[in-house]
Amino acid sequence: MNIKRILAIIISAGLAVSSSVYAADANNGAPPEPPAENQNIGEQPPEMPDGQQPPQMQGEQPPEMPNGQQPPQMSVELPFTDVAGDAWYHDAVAMMYGMGIIKGTSDTEFSPESPLSAAEILTMLYRADGGSESDKIWYAPAMEWASSNGIIGENPDFTSAPDEDITREDMMLVIYNYLVYKDELPEGQSDLSEFTDGAEASDYALTAVKSLAGAGIIQGDGDTLRPKSTLMRAETATILSRIIKPQSPPDGMGGMPDNMGGAPGEMPPGGFGGSGEVTQGTAANTVSEDGSIKDTSYQSVGDDENALRIDGAAVTLDGISVDKSGGGSSNTENGDFYGQNAALLATNGANVTITNADIKSDAKNGNGVFSYGEGTVVNVSDSTITTKNDNSGGIQTTGGGTTNASNLTVSTFGNSAAAIRSDRGGGTVTVNGGTYTSNGYNSPAVYSTANITVKNAELTANNSEALVIEGKNSIALENCAVSGNMSDTNGSSSDENVHNVMIYQSMSGDADVGTSSFSMNGGSLTGNNGDMIYVTNTHAIITMSDVAIDNKDADGYLLRVSGNSASRGWGKAGSNGAQAEFTADNQTLNGDIVVDTISSLDMRLTNKSEFVGTVNIIENAQGGAAVGDNAVITIDAGSVWTLTGDCTVTSLENNGTINYNGYTITLADGTVLDK
Repeated sequence: MNIKRILAIIISAGLAVSSSVYAADANNGAPPEPPAENQNIGEQPPEMPDGQQPPQMQGEQPPEMPNGQQPPQMSVELPFTDVAGDAWYHDAVAMMYGMGIIKGTSDTEFSPESPLSAAEILTMLYRADGGSESDKIWYAPAMEWASSNGIIGENPDFTSAPDEDITREDMMLVIYNYLVYKDELPEGQSDLSEFTDGAEASDYALTAVKSLAGAGIIQGDGDTLRPKSTLMRAETATILSRIIKPQSPPDGMGGMPDNMGGAPGEMPPGGFGGSGEVTQGTAANTVSEDGSIKDTSYQSVGDDENALRIDGAAVTLDGISVDKSGGGSSNTENGDFYGQNAALLATNGANVTITNADIKSDAKNGNGVFSYGEGTVVNVSDSTITTKNDNSGGIQTTGGGTTNASNLTVSTFGNSAAAIRSDRGGGTVTVNGGTYTSNGYNSPAVYSTANITVKNAELTANNSEALVIEGKNSIALENCAVSGNMSDTNGSSSDENVHNVMIYQSMSGDADVGTSSFSMNGGSLTGNNGDMIYVTNTHAIITMSDVAIDNKDADGYLLRVSGNSASRGWGKAGSNGAQAEFTADNQTLNGDIVVDTISSLDMRLTNKSEFVGTVNIIENAQGGAAVGDNAVITIDAGSVWTLTGDCTVTSLENNGTINYNGYTITLADGTVLDK
């Protein structure tokens, strides 16, 4: 698949790509001539200890450091169990991981021998150039960047479809073009005679292969270059460590990005989002000394400007008013991640107590109350927070901050403006009492990339799903009244699924990959449109206890556990199923449940729970390879399942009661149960 198809994919995703992208490459995809002035950059991996030679399987051995230099020291402890401390690629992986250029394939695996796709290598280079990925299609900005900067051309032999594995020679071509773009191409070329397979390099990539081999950036295994072979992840880390300079981490980053999770395939993005460093803009008013302030007003109309910033101080604010009535954010992610342009921002370990406040924002990317960073604590109570523009949450927590809220009246009116909101780096949010209402599209009442607990509150999303959990994060609700009303057409993921609660992994890098947790104890959950709960591309633990569940959409499922089309970057189509553990505890459930063939559901009815509906296994829409234990159902003593249609499940353990009503349950082994 050639670059034109990639661009077609990007355009179909609704991205604005410059018309210059479509212009035919004057060299027909061949690398451009190197600039007149070149410089050698990058640090090379160290010499093997005790004279050892690296394994030949990977093909990229670490060279000796020139002139007695020492490799850069990266104080990064790798979480990967498959990267040994003495592995030839260990230091390169540590360097690239520590810089946020490359991630794992899971929380604990790097998968050094796994292949890499074109989208992934281009995304890594894009990160190195300071770019950050999209929340929607993670690789699309990297593709647009690569196209507009001459890093990919129009050569039809360049097979670099986003999800296809890339060859080593195609990797050499994009790295060559990247170095030309950066004006950092080393001098010298090799005639490739030292490699037994040097003649196998394609004509379109030959200049790149000769140049990178001559500079020692590409070294093969000493005998072969394997230009037609698939690029592997260990090789990639080693090669990139030779061309990307280590950088000092942003303040407070501890040497590496906070979000270092991974996923099948390369998980975007690198760094800590936005500009790659903490960028919070300016403030019209800043409090940086401990103290108490009462009945004071703060205003802002400036771009990238907080109306009030509490910077590292312990402050009590009583009866204040904050009005962010104008000014925009020059970078949406800096606003979302770091609090740039927020009405009130607490940062740098501030400890803020806010009572009886009136906080307003009319600005785009103007979040109401923003708690950013480890050690920052915001306690806000008995206050009103209103935001009216897009990307403007009510209370926002990121970067490991803490927010404690009680008895608030929060109203948001813009799109992508959750009432209780978190983003990159997450944190801890505890809410007790109050009303939290969102009115825009893509604006849940609660959006969690954090650990969020809400008690005794009303949570209403008038034009969005009610709740969203992304990745290794949680929402725990107790005695809350929850209602959502997602649009069939205007939701950002409405074309994928319409739902009331979504639990997923977006691959945007905003949330670590891992187990999502959703629990409700008491209260009510009302869905006005679509499925009640949708789980995709993640592992989720769901517990419902004594909740009044009301799905007003007769065609919506109670629970859908499935893969997705990957059109939004949520994993890889056909292998992005979900794994859900659903426990009903003294719970009444009504509705149908479906789980697709690449997903699994472990459902248990406990403590006198009652389920009226069906469970069925359906084919994955993208034709992915089936997994086992798609639907495992356990009914404890005292619990009841009443069928409303025929069912298909993997296995069934019944210690309670099943009312068949003339329907059947077919097990994976072919057994048909009808009474």
